[in-house]
Amino acid sequence: MGRNFANFMLMFKHKKIGLVLGSGSARGWAHIGAIEAIEEAGIPIHCVAGTSVGAFVGAVYATGDLASLKEFALQMDWKKVISYFDVVFPKSGFMDGKKVHDLFSIHTDAKTFDDFKIPVKMIATDLKTGKKVIIDSGNIIEGIRASVSVPGVFTPVKRGDRWLVDGGLVDPIPVSAVRNMGADFVIAVDLNSDLVSHDYKPSKQSTKAIMPNKKRNELMARISAQYNSAGKAVKSQINRWFSSSIKSPNILDVMGTSLGIMQEQISRINLAMDPPDILIQPRLGDLKMFDFDQAERSIQEGYTQAKFQIDNIKSVL
Repeated sequence: MGRNFANFMLMFKHKKIGLVLGSGSARGWAHIGAIEAIEEAGIPIHCVAGTSVGAFVGAVYATGDLASLKEFALQMDWKKVISYFDVVFPKSGFMDGKKVHDLFSIHTDAKTFDDFKIPVKMIATDLKTGKKVIIDSGNIIEGIRASVSVPGVFTPVKRGDRWLVDGGLVDPIPVSAVRNMGADFVIAVDLNSDLVSHDYKPSKQSTKAIMPNKKRNELMARISAQYNSAGKAVKSQINRWFSSSIKSPNILDVMGTSLGIMQEQISRINLAMDPPDILIQPRLGDLKMFDFDQAERSIQEGYTQAKFQIDNIKSVL
């Protein structure tokens, strides 16, 4: 057993190891657990590439403050999640995303990519050309903000002469990015592997029991309050979108689930063309876009699946 572990460690001694953190909205807390398992196994990470929530977690990790993010995530309840929604009138997105600054800054004082302890690349999409944009310099917050900008939910980010949105549209699991950073061993975390197996099933219960956790109603109240000065027709439509009596997915569920399904299909193609050496796939397909209050479960699932993959490598050796 000791010799096998020594061989396992020797295998990585002269390798440059890249970590890929994929997109997946609220499922992104699983990245924390996966990283913990990797570190626990003594595997060093030399560079990171992340898309969307993967860019956010990767940025915090690269500053050395992952423990702070984990503590923060475990304290999240739905009211705290709602408090980070900076709702704007929906011209190009429901939310402005400026609170990304607050979310990142409470964990670290890092400002630019030069402040990272290991190299980081973030993936975004050029809204005009549809091409992948790799962000690896400048302001960290701006990079994260661009990478997480889910179309229709968050407003796009202006960077130079480009308008940028979520990198998951073109590269949900950016394996090629870390390979281009010189990594010769790649560990990737895929958060979208089982989304299509979780169908939306309208509740047949009474109207009163449809949303026992009140999440939808709280989000509706926040959005409606933001649009207090809007016309009656606009407010009425918003109320219909989030009404507890509705028997179909609300607009944010539709957007989030549709994006996830698309990313799963793109990921399959990309992973077939450029597979990582280790693929970690937490099973969290039932979580919705804004279920950030499910941190404990997500972190544990990320840890469990990463541990399973690492143990497989040890058994082979």
